[in-house]
Amino acid sequence: MRALSFCSIGFLAVLVAVAPDVASAQTKLSPKATAPGGTETRYFTSIDGLMDGNADVILKETRQGKTVTAAVLDVCYPAAKNSDRKDRFVVNLTVAGQLLTGTTQSLGDKAPVTVKLTRKPTSDTFEFRGQISIGGNVTEVASPDNSDLSEKEFLDNQTSDDGITPQPKDFTEVSPEAIAVKVKLEAATDFLKSLKGQDVEVTLASLSVGCDALRAGEQTINMSVDPERASALLAKFKAMPGVTAAGWTAGMMEMDRAIRFSAADWRDGDKISRDRLAGTVANVLARTLAAKPVSQSFNPVTGKLKVLLKRPNQDFPALELTDTIEVAGLVSTDKPGSSDRLLLWVGSPAITTADESTGAKLNLSDEASSDEEGDQADDNGAIEALAKELKGQRWDADKSVWK
Repeated sequence: MRALSFCSIGFLAVLVAVAPDVASAQTKLSPKATAPGGTETRYFTSIDGLMDGNADVILKETRQGKTVTAAVLDVCYPAAKNSDRKDRFVVNLTVAGQLLTGTTQSLGDKAPVTVKLTRKPTSDTFEFRGQISIGGNVTEVASPDNSDLSEKEFLDNQTSDDGITPQPKDFTEVSPEAIAVKVKLEAATDFLKSLKGQDVEVTLASLSVGCDALRAGEQTINMSVDPERASALLAKFKAMPGVTAAGWTAGMMEMDRAIRFSAADWRDGDKISRDRLAGTVANVLARTLAAKPVSQSFNPVTGKLKVLLKRPNQDFPALELTDTIEVAGLVSTDKPGSSDRLLLWVGSPAITTADESTGAKLNLSDEASSDEEGDQADDNGAIEALAKELKGQRWDADKSVWK
């Protein structure tokens, strides 16, 4: 049997709208198992060969016994070759025996679409052959081995989690700097344009409108912001036209490298004393990494901390090479709003080596293998040392509690 590709649950609503007379689905899979004379709804979630295998296809059939009485084809595909932009068409097919035909236009580019397919049962699967043309491009369909699903099986295979948590109780499952907004597609352009000039960093990948978004009619925009401004920005976004959900999501914070500690000693009025805390982090990292602090700064847009340190490279001491160590961090309250506890996350050290000695320089290249690149640099117990310095707690992943 062929592997299936899954699409968003919003597709079902689209098909109900274009085919409202469809009866509820049964749960049997084999085409031979359809109850004689019974009406049911079945789905195919892939058909080979469309757009070089890049098309996301759902074919919904209404059957009376073994006879197809209605069919709707939904195809999402790259709008152009090697493009991440998607287009889509939904067409009601005319059924004449084994022949399925229909015409429509694509929803994005308004290109004319013609479908002509022959559907043939083959033992416990189905064969589709024919042509689908979009604009001037014609795709030959030759798909010999397709399994169908009941409506229940189809729904069970859908995913609808946007990863947005509107009101998290704390920042143990979502990250304080990572927020997301779900917005209707027709309002997405205006929403994104409104972010120009604002202190937000938009995740480039979330600008791509995928097949799930096209079928649901909504796009999720992911952003990074300074944790101190996240709550106010989310309140603003929720009031904007077309926004249907807004909240925190997964981001840079990983609980195994996070520390929770009392906020009492690290506040200047109602603000976190970031500079003082950054200096403490840099000093502890200098001690554990045997290096000298160079600088520590916070990104004004995302609030991310960057600590730079240097130390003599020990691989070939006579060459007097220098390691530059960069460590990322994040500071926030341990939950949205005010709190008497803070969170500090510190990333793994990123180390580069260069010849910074006087006179002529040795040119170096780092051609580490992919396996070596995947290994995290040893931080010499920096997280434990920071937890001790801050009198903080580490996260117990087995019990999901602070210890």
